[in-house]
Amino acid sequence: MGILSKEIESFLEKSSWIRKMFEAGIELKKKFGEENVYDFSLGNPDAPPPKKIKDSLLKIADEVLKPYGLGYMPNSGYPYVRKRLALHISEEQGVEISEKEVILTCGAAGGLNALLKAILDPGDEVISPRPYFVEYRFYVLNHRGKFLSVPTLDNFHLNLSAISEKINQNTKAILINSPHNPTGVVYTKEELLELGKILTNKSKEFGHPVFLISDEPYRFLTYEDSQVPSVFDVYDYSIVVSSFSKSLSLAGERIGYVAISPKIDGKEKLMDGLIFTNRVLGFVNAPAIGQKIIDHLLEEKVDISSYKKKKDLMESILKEAGYEFYPPQGGFYFFPKAPGGDDVAFAKRLQEERILVVPGSGFEGKGYFRISITVPESTILGSKDGFKRAFLKTS
Repeated sequence: MGILSKEIESFLEKSSWIRKMFEAGIELKKKFGEENVYDFSLGNPDAPPPKKIKDSLLKIADEVLKPYGLGYMPNSGYPYVRKRLALHISEEQGVEISEKEVILTCGAAGGLNALLKAILDPGDEVISPRPYFVEYRFYVLNHRGKFLSVPTLDNFHLNLSAISEKINQNTKAILINSPHNPTGVVYTKEELLELGKILTNKSKEFGHPVFLISDEPYRFLTYEDSQVPSVFDVYDYSIVVSSFSKSLSLAGERIGYVAISPKIDGKEKLMDGLIFTNRVLGFVNAPAIGQKIIDHLLEEKVDISSYKKKKDLMESILKEAGYEFYPPQGGFYFFPKAPGGDDVAFAKRLQEERILVVPGSGFEGKGYFRISITVPESTILGSKDGFKRAFLKTS
């Protein structure tokens, strides 16, 4: 009998390429020095948090000296924070919601797991466009669901016919992410409206709602004229999951939320389920300090000008070297084609230039590779010649 379950043993064998590249980077940095390795593997936000966070933490320090200053609160979060967050989300989404439709969670990941635990029966299916954030599959499997992916169009936008064909009696949800990790796509209002029509018709056909879950931690960061439409505005059974990990550079504090459409029939029961699963999954409640921080900083966000500058710089380098790619419309990532077509082999070729990227196969996006721009400008500039050499030697 082994130490680990057979399921986890199998998962580890297929473990995240992101972590593999991170570990490879540690070895390269030991050998060549950190400044001589160009690590684009992790989407760890590098913009400093807003300056007001210091004042917020000082206020919180005074508050926590009171009895129960960091004690238990309702499993859904502090009521006053939920109320303020609901107003914030209402303005952001253009659809009025109340605190009764919001629960605070341990990041977007905790929110997705609480949601999937609440809605999935064994064998229920969740469909997501591929490529996709690799953890989605594991989140669904955590709760005895079945994860299915469908291809996107060549430009990574939604292949609506493929989604429609995949939906069946067992489909419980469609899971999307916009701005998208890893492709940088922002879905348009038109394609989301069409998706909403498909889901409305399929829900009627199969006699139960098919939820539309939108994972939106990168909503705050778009480029050029791109805008992130509200899913609440296109489909009644929509749910938004998000966090402040990127928008406030609080990735380690694990503070996020689930917001449900006020039009959902049975929304009270859904919220009761979410509050229950948030508790029994062991999260109990979102971090108290994180909740207090966002109460003070809801209208703030990191300075996105640095991300925009780095996006333009990386775009220029890739174009000059000859790579094929769609410029990201939002988020932290580029997703170029791998010269020669073998993304794993090309990622290894880049390692020879001390450049670390993530093969697209890790996102079920074979033939591409992901670059994260959450790095110093010096890293992007230092990688320029290496990207050129790798391209020329492979093409």
